[in-house]
Amino acid sequence: QTQLLGVLLAAASNFLISISLNIQKCAHRRLVCQAEQKPYYTSKLWWCGIALLGLGEVGNFTAYGFAPIALVAPLGCVSVIGSAFISVFFLKKTMRTADILGGTLTITGIYLLVTFAPSAPQELTAQQVQNYLVSWPFLVYSILEIITFCILLYFYKRKAVKHIVVLLMMVALLASLTVIAVKAVSSMMALSVKGEMQLTYSVFYIMIVLMATSCAFQIKFLNQAMHLYEARAVVPINFVFFTTSATISGVIFYREFQSAALLSVFMFLFGCLLSFLGVIIIARNKKEEHLQIPFIDCGHIPGQKLTGKIQPDSHSSCYGTLNKEDDSVKRQS
Repeated sequence: QTQLLGVLLAAASNFLISISLNIQKCAHRRLVCQAEQKPYYTSKLWWCGIALLGLGEVGNFTAYGFAPIALVAPLGCVSVIGSAFISVFFLKKTMRTADILGGTLTITGIYLLVTFAPSAPQELTAQQVQNYLVSWPFLVYSILEIITFCILLYFYKRKAVKHIVVLLMMVALLASLTVIAVKAVSSMMALSVKGEMQLTYSVFYIMIVLMATSCAFQIKFLNQAMHLYEARAVVPINFVFFTTSATISGVIFYREFQSAALLSVFMFLFGCLLSFLGVIIIARNKKEEHLQIPFIDCGHIPGQKLTGKIQPDSHSSCYGTLNKEDDSVKRQS
């Protein structure tokens, strides 16, 4: 019953997240189409999406206290399938046969993931979390993750590489730390409510800081990806990266598959393969969105032919104006 509650919470939370991501995309579209460009954080619609995202993350936070990471993380497929259907109404997209096929494969994979997920103990004490933090598998994993993140951040900052894979890989690396911290904080809070006080340990507050910091940077990079790419492309790819990263962190940090049978591990991996195949089918043939910027008809501007068109240069200081060197225009003006 405890794991079932965690599954239901995770499914509902990820559906809210899919709604929030599409709302944020709508907000970005509206801002781009406005004559006066404003930052995205001035949009009430964008903040509405952020509020739903926060509510969904709170639900996910609670779910990690009732179920293993390997069980909760794959339920991000709800946001994948939800986004595919919601975008039809929010962003006026067309439902494709590939979306239905991909959704079917994803649901089948998630069924296998939930069925063969490990049954690891969910109530973790502060002492157990401290022991996990200083274990050599996690230390090696942390060093490799930090090196990879620094390389990606270098390309993002110095080389201005904002490819969707780069952005979402950074989100996934941060997410692995987030799920570790969320699982620890949620478990220690649950034990404290039951009377076994865990809030006096310093590791509890260390995990809270880690959770808040990693979440903040996740939102930054995920919002950047949503601004540059279609929601129906970002959400599936983010699901693949997040599920992989979260599952690996659960295996290394919490040792969730330590006592699992070989058949269970194989079926779990097969469920992952089906889920990933499903989201790849949903995300295929996605194209980066290009907003249509109308040409300015210069037929009524002195000195220009009726067939003349000017395409404004958004990078120019004289955006939407004629060249100052045009003497004939100056004289007739």
